[in-house]
Amino acid sequence: MLMCDERTRLLRRLQAEDFAVYEVVLYLDGHPNCRHALAYYHRHREMAMRLRAEYERKYGPLMNDASGDASHFCWIDGPWPWEKEAN
Repeated sequence: MLMCDERTRLLRRLQAEDFAVYEVVLYLDGHPNCRHALAYYHRHREMAMRLRAEYERKYGPLMNDASGDASHFCWIDGPWPWEKEAN
């Protein structure tokens, strides 16, 4: 069995939450008055936001628009995914 590090586990949790949000948005397109689906959306959206913030705090931005600092473009800080230090 493949062992995952904390970074990979956190990223996979975030991916699962993002997927749940994306799928329920598609459902809500056809069922806009479904209160259960809307509550599900808000719950998973909030969790995805928390996980994304935790990941970016620990490991850096996931997307270039999350760089945040107006005086420094931190998107390129740290190792690239293909560099040994990143894995």
